[in-house]
Amino acid sequence: MAVELNNPSISVARQCELLGLGRSSAYYRRRRDDADNELLMRLIDRQYLETPFYGVRRMTAQLGRLGHEVNYKRVRRLMRLMGLEAVYQKPRLSQKNPDHKVYPYLLRDVTIERTDQVWSTDITYIPMRQGWVYLVAILDWFSRYVLAWEVSVTLDSSFCISTLQRALSLGTPEIFNSDQGSQFTSRAFTGVLEGADIRISMDGRRRAYDNIFIERLWRTVKYEEVYLRDYQTVAEAVYWLRRYFSFYNDLRLHQSLDYRTPAEVYGIRGSVPPGGAVNGSAATSVALRAPSAAAASHG
Repeated sequence: MAVELNNPSISVARQCELLGLGRSSAYYRRRRDDADNELLMRLIDRQYLETPFYGVRRMTAQLGRLGHEVNYKRVRRLMRLMGLEAVYQKPRLSQKNPDHKVYPYLLRDVTIERTDQVWSTDITYIPMRQGWVYLVAILDWFSRYVLAWEVSVTLDSSFCISTLQRALSLGTPEIFNSDQGSQFTSRAFTGVLEGADIRISMDGRRRAYDNIFIERLWRTVKYEEVYLRDYQTVAEAVYWLRRYFSFYNDLRLHQSLDYRTPAEVYGIRGSVPPGGAVNGSAATSVALRAPSAAAASHG
């Protein structure tokens, strides 16, 4: 019988007394469970990039094939925590708010012919040694240039708004596309776009590929940077992501761009990496907020 660390009626000490356990063993079990969950979340994140159409049952079976026999209810809980669901779906890191206005999708059959024609944004999960953070980025569709990015330990809308404001210091798109998550449908976020006379487009529900270019960006960032390292702290994740986005924008050759860099196509040479400069030569402008109580309980 397990000790319930958050039981409102019976203290941990009393539960341990009734079960004949030492209190230290109860907390050790909790730490072990947290470590197991973080390992499973890493495996789920990698598998999701390969097979985003896997739902809870298939994901549970795949974990079993990898030697991790877990209950599908646990997998469902972890996938919800990560904001993932199968690919008839869209990653649900940003949840819809029924009180917020939803805008139509404007990009169906649109030919992307120039920079600043369409920008888009999304949020993804970034694993660390212990816990995780969330990454938001804004991408120019034509050039694949990452205009701004930011890291946060919470999913409030403020880090998305500050990222948008930094991106708008570089230019103004004709259309801005996002999913229907509450961070992007909030009045504070859409008000910035409307104030700049930008047309707002939002993905259809359960249409995973309406925002395909930034979905490809996440795959690239994770396989070329995140999965090659083992971030120990939020500050370390920020440092390496800053270096990677500098490389991605200014040095990485893209086959789809005729082997040019996003910075060359966008028309920016030697750009300061979005989110701050490498080695602290410029002020960092990423969000390093204290976790909420809910986030802290998982990290």
